[in-house]
Amino acid sequence: MNDAADAARLTDQVAALVEAAKKAGADAADAVAVRGRSTSVSVRLGKVESTNSSEGDDVSLRVFVGRRVASVSATASSDPAALAERAVAMAKVSPEDPYQGLADANLLAKTIRDLDLYDTTAVSADELRESALAAEAAALAVPGVTNSGGSGASAGLGGLVLATSHGFVGHYLGSRFGRSASVIAGQGTGMERDYDYSSRPHFADLDSAEEIGRKAGERVVRRLNPRKAKTGTVDVVFDPRVARGIAGHLAGAINGASVARKTSFLRDRMGQQVASAAITVTDEPALMRGQASRPFDGEGIAGEKLLMVEKGVLNHWFLSTSAARELGLQTNGRGARSGSSVSPSSTNLAIEAGERSPEDIIRSLKTGFYVTEVFGQGVDMITGEYSRGASGLWIENGELTHPVAEVTIASNLKDMFLRMVPASDLDRNYATASPTLLIEGMTLAGS
Repeated sequence: MNDAADAARLTDQVAALVEAAKKAGADAADAVAVRGRSTSVSVRLGKVESTNSSEGDDVSLRVFVGRRVASVSATASSDPAALAERAVAMAKVSPEDPYQGLADANLLAKTIRDLDLYDTTAVSADELRESALAAEAAALAVPGVTNSGGSGASAGLGGLVLATSHGFVGHYLGSRFGRSASVIAGQGTGMERDYDYSSRPHFADLDSAEEIGRKAGERVVRRLNPRKAKTGTVDVVFDPRVARGIAGHLAGAINGASVARKTSFLRDRMGQQVASAAITVTDEPALMRGQASRPFDGEGIAGEKLLMVEKGVLNHWFLSTSAARELGLQTNGRGARSGSSVSPSSTNLAIEAGERSPEDIIRSLKTGFYVTEVFGQGVDMITGEYSRGASGLWIENGELTHPVAEVTIASNLKDMFLRMVPASDLDRNYATASPTLLIEGMTLAGS
């Protein structure tokens, strides 16, 4: 596949869609083409379970007729004129939406930044298989591991081409490589399962297969023979893997679409203290080699790094054009394309690191609960109520002791953010990143 030639072909196709929409009677239009190609291999107990390969290009067209909007999606080979006529006909019978429309032309990206998102390394299916087998073998070699849940490796690319009727044309391409391992420890009703994985835009940045397998094995073994903890109030330390979920809840609460719909518990808190003074949250779409980096958003705007929360004070919502107009604001380049629709979203979001190491935070606690997994859907984004099943390790006199399972931790996210203390171990290699987090005074329901 010639990636440069494909980008040029798709650019011509989306430009043709926009031109066809204008001829069909649209007042304005934009079109995107989304590219995708991937190969993955999964293994279990030394044998290949599946090898999958996919490749495709899809296009979508969004048209505006007055204050009415409609969108259609199709394969890249579809007839532009027919697609445009159908979209315009749909728009004419759609309800009016005063907030829809293209982004203001003066906000569009003038240059397309190179964020080093594309790695040309070619990884064969045989190499993916060997990597998956190596991860599984390393996991099974950890004493106490009794079975494999499967391991995998993948390589692929994705890209986006955007053209608008007010003159913007841009495209970018990103690669993605991954490795994972899932393993089991124990027997019968005492079995436990855990995993580890690595995903990066550049192949050389991946964690080694052996390291992934070893970490998965060590994680699952330390979960064996868990106990219940007593019901009460407890200081909770969230492992970074779980803390990223807390960061995700914060991102959802400051999403402009949720604020406009009044479905966020922070909807009236702009400019106010919403987290402890130790908390600063950044969002950086132009991070080099970032997991969620992009030179422009789904509407053609090159968003800049923002301090979403600075020393606990809420500074910004995530805004697309429509969400911003509904709130009487200006988009900040956080419009994410999903098919033919655009909605606000975070990019490379991070709760910034604190000064204390995770070990120091744990040593400071006489008793506490180190959470390594949460489950269940007990988060109400309208009220902030938080209640999740959890498992992890008990903290006693500053040390991680025995595993704990079958408990529930509860609080309200508004209170949790205000009592949050970040550790120093931030790893930015995730689209939503967080260091270890200490949250004091949560309710634990156990025995």
